[in-house]
Amino acid sequence: MSVAVAPAADAVCATVAFASDYNRAGIVRILVVNCGSSSIKYQLRDLPGHHVLATGMAERIGEEGSALVRRSDTESLRTQTSLADHEQAMVVILNALEESATDDGGPIQAVGHRVVHGGEAFSGSVLIDESVIASIERFGDLAPLHNPPNLTGIRAARTALPDAHQVAVFDTAFHATIPRVAYIYALPYACYEEYGIRRYGFHGTSHQYVAARAAEHLEMDASQVNCITCHLGNGCSMAAVRAGKCVDTSMGLTPLEGLVMGTRCGDMDPAILFHLHGKGYDVDALNDLCNKQSGLLGISGKSNDMRTLARLAEEGDDRARLAIDIFCYRVKKYIGAYSAVLREVHAIVFTGGIGEGAWDVRENICAELDNLGIVLDNDRNQARKDGERIVSHASSRVQVMVIPTDEEGVIAAETYRIVS
Repeated sequence: MSVAVAPAADAVCATVAFASDYNRAGIVRILVVNCGSSSIKYQLRDLPGHHVLATGMAERIGEEGSALVRRSDTESLRTQTSLADHEQAMVVILNALEESATDDGGPIQAVGHRVVHGGEAFSGSVLIDESVIASIERFGDLAPLHNPPNLTGIRAARTALPDAHQVAVFDTAFHATIPRVAYIYALPYACYEEYGIRRYGFHGTSHQYVAARAAEHLEMDASQVNCITCHLGNGCSMAAVRAGKCVDTSMGLTPLEGLVMGTRCGDMDPAILFHLHGKGYDVDALNDLCNKQSGLLGISGKSNDMRTLARLAEEGDDRARLAIDIFCYRVKKYIGAYSAVLREVHAIVFTGGIGEGAWDVRENICAELDNLGIVLDNDRNQARKDGERIVSHASSRVQVMVIPTDEEGVIAAETYRIVS
């Protein structure tokens, strides 16, 4: 079943250079909410100007030591407070926002919610009603660690802000343009028809944002740009973007497939699971093994933090070096595969904590890719700079870019688009 959504064909461009009709509308105050099982990350913005008014997180909800963390450009203030559940946490967040208000911008008019899995029902962002909630709930078995907490945040916000518009922005939506040849698994087709087993992809708001920013740097319309976007952090994924639309991505039915990640294994022979089951592992143990004990942590045996592993590798830790090299090798393989899919590539974009911060990882990934037209400029790449920048050599046919992602900005822009 499909659910009608507002047109999203121009959403990529609108995220970066807001359409002129937005500027004719009044200012809308939007609360961006990213709700987890024991936390609520939030950001308050005014649109269309995209002024960030406040940002923070309610953490350890329902646990001892719960607190509200308020952040600014210069400091982070942590206040311990009782947060029995998400509804109480939402009230505490709203009270803190009201106390810190220094202008007369008025009440929060809309709430944009990050929702991880929209299945095939949602190809774009949508105003939340009871039917949307039912659909998100139905997809909970495809994202059991994410959709239920996302729904908790939606319900808490609806209770605390009953007059505000509530909008769902899906991680999977940007990948809705992937063709069947890329999203159907080679399983009996009934698995797709009966259970919805297919590639969905995640980190969609991040890939959407950096692809649009890449087009800006190239001084091209997004509909003309082919790029490979690499979201590298504790969770990692890549996307092949042709003419501004996603045509393939590394994550699959769940966020487990694809690249090596902090604690997730990524691609592997599925028969390994059958083999381990024969050794006594039950389903829960296998799930924990693949999602929480693997990846950089599993290979190194030390850490899932790339900065820690880089230090250990410099000190001579062989397994830390191996973990980094396997991580980079997997990304390199996907760049090669997606270059074949796209045929012409205008840009490779790195984002996420590792993609933005680890020059040595970028160097490792891009080494010996000159046959694909990818040549790094070592000085540019190693320069300790923040913000958006091009790190490829002048001779490089493909531009290599570092673009900090702004997923909250995408959620706010999508919410603004829907309510406007």
